[in-house]
Amino acid sequence: MKKVEDWLSEYGESHRHPTNRIIHKFCVPLIVYTLIAMLWALPFPLITPSPLINWAGILTLIALVFYFSLGFRPGIFMALFILPLFIFLKMIGTEQAPIIFQISGVLFIIAWIFQFIGHKIEGKRPSFLKDLFFLLIGPLWVFRPLWKIF
Repeated sequence: MKKVEDWLSEYGESHRHPTNRIIHKFCVPLIVYTLIAMLWALPFPLITPSPLINWAGILTLIALVFYFSLGFRPGIFMALFILPLFIFLKMIGTEQAPIIFQISGVLFIIAWIFQFIGHKIEGKRPSFLKDLFFLLIGPLWVFRPLWKIF
């Protein structure tokens, strides 16, 4: 398995243009949060709804396993990055799920449009077209200066 520095270096190769970098700094976190929010809003086949046992919780758990496989710092940082969203979603409750899904869906699409604009400006294809794991590397790359201080 690749080391975290290898992933980040390879990801950075297609994110050198300043405009593309700025777009990613805003859009990658937005994509992560809106994806989790949309998955949280989807019905889950459990008799008793839970703020953690749902589609968002399952996807987050899988992602965190990957992040922790890269190291303790990336894993902890990403867990701390995602935790406030779960707290927020738990506070607003499941009765708001339809509106959360709609708002998150619109923001998710807009963020992806900007991502592709950034790559058009960059002149390089998005990294995830080469390897889907780069979808998980994007947030680490964006927040690299922060999680490196842990």
